[in-house]
Amino acid sequence: MLESMEAVRRLMDLRHRGRAEDLPAVLTETAPLLDARSATVLLADYGQVGLHPLRSARDVSAPLEVEATLAGRAFITSERQWSDTGDGGVLWLPLLHGAERLGVLELQVKDHPTGAALHDLEIIAALVAELIASRRFYGDAVEHTRRRLPMQLAAEIIWNQLPPLTYAIDGTRVAAVLEPCYDVGGDAFDYAANADVLHVALFDTVGHGISASALTTLTLNTYRNARRSGLSLTDTCRSIDKWVRAQYPGAFVTALLAELDMATGRYRRISAGHPAEIFLRAGRALPTLPTPNALPLGLGHMVSRPPAVVEEHLEPGDTLVLYTDGITEARDASGTLFGVEQLTAFLLRTLGEGTAAAETMRRLIHTIVSYEDGELRDDATAAMLQWRAARTGESGS
Repeated sequence: MLESMEAVRRLMDLRHRGRAEDLPAVLTETAPLLDARSATVLLADYGQVGLHPLRSARDVSAPLEVEATLAGRAFITSERQWSDTGDGGVLWLPLLHGAERLGVLELQVKDHPTGAALHDLEIIAALVAELIASRRFYGDAVEHTRRRLPMQLAAEIIWNQLPPLTYAIDGTRVAAVLEPCYDVGGDAFDYAANADVLHVALFDTVGHGISASALTTLTLNTYRNARRSGLSLTDTCRSIDKWVRAQYPGAFVTALLAELDMATGRYRRISAGHPAEIFLRAGRALPTLPTPNALPLGLGHMVSRPPAVVEEHLEPGDTLVLYTDGITEARDASGTLFGVEQLTAFLLRTLGEGTAAAETMRRLIHTIVSYEDGELRDDATAAMLQWRAARTGESGS
């Protein structure tokens, strides 16, 4: 019989003391209370290729592949998976922090849990995810676990600026990806939900390395400052443009700055020298929105007219995919561009199979990396925005 409350109490002790690296030992002590032989946290690496045991000083366990294991299937689908071993089995439960996929909780159990016991284990998994998310900043165990290669300083700076890759509220979802994840420097994204408005932005900074990451950092934080100051979309664009020009004369950043009214589907955006979104509805691609309707950020002083705002009213189920040119300008061995048409076809095919937004983005970036034979020539970033009208009483998940 599960002693769920005692397990919760022991885990909750980590909220007030301890680090993420203390979690494996606490789970080992807690496993018998869950009728389990063992309980292991497996975290996804930055490339979302493998699932790795949360690092501790004694841990030398091998990772599990996302694409080829039941643990990986639990991560991909965000649904529990089970394998019968004859003397019990293995249960994998997704570790979700909101909509963000952190990894899975692997439980070696004596019997297949059902009913209330299974529900309790899912609550335990949710608590473990919350502990990982909240304790990760008090040590480096989570980062050590997720990194498969040394991370370049430019990428370190950018990753520390970004929100989680996935977010959901009231049926509206945002999912993003960045590559090369250990050396990205010039691309970034941001989002924030305030009341009924979801703010989304994608940036592509000229240059590479530390100088690009410094400019990207300024751009991101100027965007956030303008948003939090209540500036309009047009004035936000002007503010970023002013600061980029003042601090980095001659440099520029292309950007999509967007706002979505999640109650009505009203979508407003400025394209500052950036490629247009892919616009999908009911299994087909719609004409792209006008682009660009402003010069790249940092070059706005070259024209007298203010940035123009394009408006579109979305229908429930509509999908918008924002991307940097590292996606469409990826080249195969023959020099052929990946291109907008192939990107659109990939999205229609993958979403048409019922694939969730976060998993679609993961597959997209792996497709791009494979297309360039594992070596990207440029940063490649994309963000998917899916909207449907919220139902009364619905909450984000």
